[in-house]
Amino acid sequence: MRVFCAIDLPDNVRERSMQHVAQLRDAVPQMHASWSRDQIHLTLKFLGEIPQWRVAVLSQTASRAVEGLSPFDIAVAQTGAFPQHGPPRVLWIGVTDASGKLAELHARLEEECAQAGFAKEQRPFHPHLTLARLRKPQGARTLASVHKELGFEPVEVTVSELLVMRTELSNEGSKHTVISKHPFKSRRLCS
Repeated sequence: MRVFCAIDLPDNVRERSMQHVAQLRDAVPQMHASWSRDQIHLTLKFLGEIPQWRVAVLSQTASRAVEGLSPFDIAVAQTGAFPQHGPPRVLWIGVTDASGKLAELHARLEEECAQAGFAKEQRPFHPHLTLARLRKPQGARTLASVHKELGFEPVEVTVSELLVMRTELSNEGSKHTVISKHPFKSRRLCS
């Protein structure tokens, strides 16, 4: 199974993201890109193809990573492209983690996954929502420029659970299915 761990986003963020994508497609219709659909989410860890029996291990790992966490807020805002130098290949909407709780969740998930035998991510964590993967360099700079000019009005999002998801690739695009949900349950102190 091709799996990843992610945070789901509310409908208003999805709708605004898809409106943004529609504006980009209208602005540069000849651009060859793989556009995100309405299944947009915030990926915390992409594992790729793993044996089906390891999916249960991953779900247990995700449960341990959220132990003792309380819901927290992040902001979805600003626009950008990767890489910073050279032709853009990915268009993204940024995520601001003012409390540091998202980075903490990511670090906990990485640590738990490493202890369970999953490879640690070597790249630094840059939370973002991927809107498009650009397949050809022609027009990429123009599209990235329009993307940055449009911007994305900040939206606050409350994070209260971690998902383990499966992705199935097809000619019509990726299909995402939730395998397991791991709600945050902070420990309550008894008096």
